[in-house]
Amino acid sequence: MAAKSAVKRMRVAALYRYPVKGFTAEECEALSIVDGGRVAGDRVLGLRFANSAAAGEEWGTKHEFVALVNTPGLARLQLRFDHLSLRLRVTSGREVVLEETLDDAGRKRIAAAIEGYVLDLPENPLSSRPDRLPLRVVGDAITPRYQDDRAGLVTLHSRESLAALAATANSPDLSEHRFRSNIAIEGAEAWEEQTWVGRKVRIGDVAFEVVSPKTRCLATHANPLTGERDVEVMRILPKAFAAEKPTFAIALTTARTGGVIHVGDEVTLGGAGNSHRLAP
Repeated sequence: MAAKSAVKRMRVAALYRYPVKGFTAEECEALSIVDGGRVAGDRVLGLRFANSAAAGEEWGTKHEFVALVNTPGLARLQLRFDHLSLRLRVTSGREVVLEETLDDAGRKRIAAAIEGYVLDLPENPLSSRPDRLPLRVVGDAITPRYQDDRAGLVTLHSRESLAALAATANSPDLSEHRFRSNIAIEGAEAWEEQTWVGRKVRIGDVAFEVVSPKTRCLATHANPLTGERDVEVMRILPKAFAAEKPTFAIALTTARTGGVIHVGDEVTLGGAGNSHRLAP
C-alpha cells in the first residue's frame, strides 16, 4: 500500500510590529489584532514633515514622513518604546540619540534629535527642502494609524518566498526585516501566499481575509543593519516572481473580529476546494 503523503502544515515563524513608522521592529511572541485589521501598537507614532498635506494626527502617505523610503540611514538606529510609560529610546551603536517621554516637551526634543540625525546623513529628505522643517511627532502612541495604507491592514510573507527572492538576488543573507511585515510564516510553497488574494486565512483563532498583494518601494533597498542601499530589490523582484508591479508579501484584514495570534500558531487556508476550510 502506498504511503500517504504528508499533510503540509504552515505555522507562524515570527511576529513584528513597528511602533514608530520607518524605524526598527519589535519582535513579539504574540500580536493583538484590532477589529478591522490592524496590529495593536503598530505604527502608533511617526515623524512628519512640516508641510504635510494631512492635518493633526491624521493618516498620511509615507512620503510625508521621515521613513526608509527617503532616509535609508534610519536603519542604523535601534529603537525601544515602552508602550506603558510612553517612553522612547533611540540609540546608534552605543550612542544614545534620544530618551524621552511623549509629553509636549518630549515630543519636541524627539523631533529635534531625529532632525539633527537625519540632516547629518548623506542621503536625506531635509537638506534641500527647508519647507519640511521642523519635523513633528504625530500619533497618540496607542492607536495604530500610520501604516502605508489608509485602511491599515496586516502584512504577511512566507520565508519560502524570501528564500526564493534571496536566490534570485544571489544574496543568501537577505533579511525579512527589509519588508517590514507583521507576520512571517513557514511551510508554504514559494510565492504561494500571492495566490491567496480574495480568500480567507485562519491564524490561530483569528480569521483574516486576504485583500491584496503588497507592492514594494525603495525602502526595501536599504540594508536593515547598515542603512546602505545595497540590493536593488525592486529590479530583482519581477525576475523572482512575475507580476505587474514589484510584489512581495500580502495584506490582510480581519474577516470578523480581531484577537491574539502567537508565534507557532497554525496557518490554515480557506476557500473552495481546500481541505482546511474556515467556518463560514
